[in-house]
Amino acid sequence: MARTVWDSSVGKKTVMAVSGLIMLLYLVAHMIGNLKIFFGPGEFNHYAHWLRTVGEPFMHYEWTLWLIRVVLVVAVVAHAVSAYQLSRRGIKARPGKYVHKKARTSYATRTMRWGGIILGLFIVWHLLDLTTGTVHSGGFQEGRPYQNVVDTFSTWYGNVLYIVAMLAVGLHVRHGFWSAAQTLGAGSRTRDRALKAVADGLALLLTAGFIAVPVGVMTGVVS
Repeated sequence: MARTVWDSSVGKKTVMAVSGLIMLLYLVAHMIGNLKIFFGPGEFNHYAHWLRTVGEPFMHYEWTLWLIRVVLVVAVVAHAVSAYQLSRRGIKARPGKYVHKKARTSYATRTMRWGGIILGLFIVWHLLDLTTGTVHSGGFQEGRPYQNVVDTFSTWYGNVLYIVAMLAVGLHVRHGFWSAAQTLGAGSRTRDRALKAVADGLALLLTAGFIAVPVGVMTGVVS
């Protein structure tokens, strides 16, 4: 049954919707955590340490964090694979060019594919920068995330990469949230306007919340 559902377009769209909502919940929580940097190094570093001790003593050190990471990896892979397969299926279904031009779609809709690629590449860079420290500038300091974040956003390329990626997040969320609602049956003529308003609000909130951190470093509010 699972294979039959996965092989269908509806099944793949459902996987995309559910995995997308999982990632959206993570983004909201991650943004709130990031904003703690404005309360100083003590508050931010304590928050980073707390993430590794959640669930103790029932859960061992970092077990909860690793569980979250595994769920996120599964969600990202499922989202990317289903999106790719749906795209290939759509291309095969219409091998010829349209005689008439398609109706004009929103910028977010037209850039979903490239936005997803940008975000995928950004995630790799972000992990190598602030989790493993492999490509970190200024010398990665284990256990001092506040200083590591300041180091990253003290470089022009760190700011550019991050801000471009967060703009892509906003566009992706704006279209993706509404699409997920339609796929899961939450959309209707009476609710469409409200759902689009929520999608716009979430996109704006996440984009502004994430970009606030590099802007804070650039302006000296966070130093």
